[in-house]
Amino acid sequence: MTRIVAISGSRRDSSTTRAAIRVALDAAADAGADTDLIDLGGVDLPLYHPSEDEQGDSEHLKRLVREADGVIAGSPVYRGSFSSTFKNFHDFCGSEEYEYTAVGLLVTAGGGSYGAALEHLRSTFRNVHAWVVPHEVGIRGASSVVCDGEIADEDLRRRTETLGRVVVEHAERLP
Repeated sequence: MTRIVAISGSRRDSSTTRAAIRVALDAAADAGADTDLIDLGGVDLPLYHPSEDEQGDSEHLKRLVREADGVIAGSPVYRGSFSSTFKNFHDFCGSEEYEYTAVGLLVTAGGGSYGAALEHLRSTFRNVHAWVVPHEVGIRGASSVVCDGEIADEDLRRRTETLGRVVVEHAERLP
């Protein structure tokens, strides 16, 4: 069975990123994948230190990613890029975790600009040999369209569900 892991790079309790990621993850499950969510706001992950092998939950989280066929990566947009929480987690992972892994990207912005954050994520995932899928989702004004765990805008909801299905489709094609 195809295994998809979603990673939410938000620490906010009522995170729009986490809610949107769950919509994509539910669509991946509906497409037949076994799914799991890594909520970086709820794990023990100290700042990355390259001289220390195991830190907090790092080994467990890396194993979840390494064993996944696909990843749905989500982050809020902060200062035009992805969150420091996501960056810290990403520093723990390398090509061993992402090689031959389909990765779908999703970002949520409080304002209107999210393009640079998607580009930064795309670039860093390609750097660790992930197969970034061409379909990606950026949500402007996220707090006004992602409410109570649902995406109120029908087009955005469909695009987010499509992301989950596309990651499954690409993951099934990779060796």
